[in-house]
Amino acid sequence: MDNDMQEYVVIKAKDSGVQVIGLTRGQDTKFHHTEKLDKGEVLIVQFTDHTSAMKIRGKATIMTKHGTIETDT
Repeated sequence: MDNDMQEYVVIKAKDSGVQVIGLTRGQDTKFHHTEKLDKGEVLIVQFTDHTSAMKIRGKATIMTKHGTIETDT
């Protein structure tokens, strides 16, 4: 994946304990990285050759080039 094509995502925790989980590409999707954020912390992440999806647990604001999403839980 070309660096110019990689998308960045900004995640801001609204509560402590927000989990950000990176999932791998390929035939078998697996967890490959986990971060835990405290309230107010911001994490900037990107999709790469190894990361095809992200799972976010907890109350957070997620900002992408497509818009902003607020989680409900």
